[in-house]
Amino acid sequence: MSKKIIAILSITAVLFTACGKDQKEPVTAEPAIAVKVSGVSENDKGAFITASGKIEAENSANLSTRMMGYVTKVHVKVGQKVGAGQLLVSINNTDLQAKKAQVDASILQATAGYNNAKKDYDRFVTLFKQQSASQKELDDMTSRYQMAKAGLEGAKQMRNEVLAQFSYSNITAPFSGTVTNTFVKEGDMANPGMPLVNVEGVSKLEVTTMVSENDINAIKKGMPVKVLVKSSNDNLTGKVSEVSASATNTGGQYLVKINLDKTDASVLSGMFVNVQFPVENKSTVSNKNIVLIPESSLVNQGQLKGIYTIGTGNVAILRWLRLGKTFGNQVEVLSGLSANEHYIISADGKLYNGALVSVQ
Repeated sequence: MSKKIIAILSITAVLFTACGKDQKEPVTAEPAIAVKVSGVSENDKGAFITASGKIEAENSANLSTRMMGYVTKVHVKVGQKVGAGQLLVSINNTDLQAKKAQVDASILQATAGYNNAKKDYDRFVTLFKQQSASQKELDDMTSRYQMAKAGLEGAKQMRNEVLAQFSYSNITAPFSGTVTNTFVKEGDMANPGMPLVNVEGVSKLEVTTMVSENDINAIKKGMPVKVLVKSSNDNLTGKVSEVSASATNTGGQYLVKINLDKTDASVLSGMFVNVQFPVENKSTVSNKNIVLIPESSLVNQGQLKGIYTIGTGNVAILRWLRLGKTFGNQVEVLSGLSANEHYIISADGKLYNGALVSVQ
């Protein structure tokens, strides 16, 4: 009997020991994600005006013709550099050659008639001086001579017209540059006004941008500006060359052109840019400070944009924002983040709402 009691007590002790071990085993916690934070930067809104624009060649032309005919030869390819006067496109001019032959024949005929009329006129002038011809005979001969002279002049002008049309059958480059597009190929029918080739001058580039009516008065010709190329983040400089005085045909926006300073080969026509205009008269612009954050720190979920801030207990809090204008690689925060707040700019792991973080 005592042996049974001892065995039961031993089993009970083992059970209590096992339960005690289960209760004391610690729960493993997720490690904190190492993050870097940054403070909100403020910028004086009166320091500059920003606008989006596009790089264009200062010299650019869509070349076309005034005549109808088949394209016989396209002498250039896209990307090819050409010089002023270089032949680009040839158009069939068989009809012009036939017309030129007809005009040349008419000139020969008019020349012969003119020479005969001039001889008769000179003879009658002499006879009239000798009183061997009447005034009416001299007047008739003078009219015949003038008509022959006018006929010859008209034939020559017709020849000039035909020669001018030959220039429209041979399309040449109006300036040195690069062929950026060809709109036809051999065998196509060229029509008057239809673009055939586009040529852009590569020596000078400019930026065209549109500025709102609230800001246009602060922009002056000759003002130095900063230009950020969106695709490459290159920073360029330039000066305002033209400021439009009317927004009638531009939807309330004023056209501004900027001549770029020296650029490299990585900057091409057609690239989009952000332009910053320094404001000369700050009284014309609101002095309200704005909140700027780098675009790289934003979190995108569909149409929503937010940023991670640090909440109580060092946890990541996702804050949705309402954004405004873009200033280079920074964006304006209209609401959702105030001055003197810190936000996460990078993390060693994947952040989520409520994740434990460790500020580095």
